[in-house]
Amino acid sequence: MYSKNPAAKRQTMQWLALAAVPWGALGLLGACADDKLRFASIDLTGADYARDFALTDHNGQARSIKDFAGKVVVLFFGFTQCPDVCPSALAELVEIKKLLGPQGGRLQGLFVTLDPERDTPEVLKAYMGNFDPGFLALYASLDKLPALAKDYKVFYKKVEGKTPTSYTLDHSAGSYVYDTKGRLRLYARHGSGAAALAADIGLLLAKS
Repeated sequence: MYSKNPAAKRQTMQWLALAAVPWGALGLLGACADDKLRFASIDLTGADYARDFALTDHNGQARSIKDFAGKVVVLFFGFTQCPDVCPSALAELVEIKKLLGPQGGRLQGLFVTLDPERDTPEVLKAYMGNFDPGFLALYASLDKLPALAKDYKVFYKKVEGKTPTSYTLDHSAGSYVYDTKGRLRLYARHGSGAAALAADIGLLLAKS
């Protein structure tokens, strides 16, 4: 679709060029007089929400953002029976990890389920195995999920199916990005593209 919009096409090419720059040089490219980084994603630096979480991963271990110090964390909400948005978001995160090259090991993908009734730890673990063994699925109990979603400004709604267990979920789609010190920095809309988010993550890694 970018070929029909010259301005958008130029911006896409700039993102692709930035993604190809050696990561050690990104700190120089991203710095300016006020040391303000310029991101393709929405800059949430200093936001007073979505600062942390207290969840359990698919291995049964309690997790918070502090557990991932030294890594850039990309956190996405969804559910395993999602037919398109969720698997494409995780597949894109795998692509981003490859684009980061040697720095890919410093990317932590987190998938938070909005469907703890069906997404058991066993289901979540098997699901994540389809993407990257280093990525983790997280869950909250059903009664705590609304407060978590409210803090992250995530919309979700159950859509009833033909049977009690065949329901689906409508939900907002986007990723929260935390820097290597566990600070919320960015919100990436779904569909923004792997190259753009990889470039943003590269900037965060270069400044860490």
